[in-house]
Amino acid sequence: MSAAPPPPVRVLVADDHQVVRTGFAALLDTQQDFTVVGTACDGAEAVAACGELAPDVVLMDVRMPVLDGIEATRRLTSAEGAAPRVLILTTFDLDAYVYDALCAGASGFLLKDVTAERLFEAVRIVAAGEALLAPGVTRRLIAEFARLRPAAAPDSPAARPSAELSALTPRETQVLRLVAQGLSNAEIAAQLTVTEETVKTHVSRILAKLGLRDRTQAVVMAYETGLVTPSGR
Repeated sequence: MSAAPPPPVRVLVADDHQVVRTGFAALLDTQQDFTVVGTACDGAEAVAACGELAPDVVLMDVRMPVLDGIEATRRLTSAEGAAPRVLILTTFDLDAYVYDALCAGASGFLLKDVTAERLFEAVRIVAAGEALLAPGVTRRLIAEFARLRPAAAPDSPAARPSAELSALTPRETQVLRLVAQGLSNAEIAAQLTVTEETVKTHVSRILAKLGLRDRTQAVVMAYETGLVTPSGR
């Protein structure tokens, strides 16, 4: 007897433009492994809907009335209990608001002109708790850190890694540093002369020890704590 298929991923779409909102919802509804549980026209409505509908993933526009997507993301990801994973919808891939949203706890971002297949892939990746950001996107995030947060002097307290990272082994610290520099698992494996599966195991342990949801948060923490500085790429 074959095992029952996993339950569909519950998705909520938040965007103040009705055409965008209904368009994404209609696309997602074409997939058997997704269920669109609701939509919202602003951030406040999205937060309230998440409390009632418990989606797994929220597609969140940045610029919305009443409550913007950044603050809505911060409220959702900081709430007690199981928080949905948030995918930010934006028109520009280097939008400064996207940087703020990632720091607020979003799991990644999608351009609004994304193809249907890329949309489906992104939702599945995020729902599974895996990394959404491709290395090129991670490098753009690093560039944004460099622009907004100039590197501290090497001997300053801000340049020394935080005690938060003390739970990591030397190898895990090394892997986190490479992740934060924008390397893919395959690139890290080649550099450390280990298998890609070993790298995946290290990344999983890093996320568990630091209480992080995904690779995006790991990149943010590495820069926030001073483990890596933009000038040290």
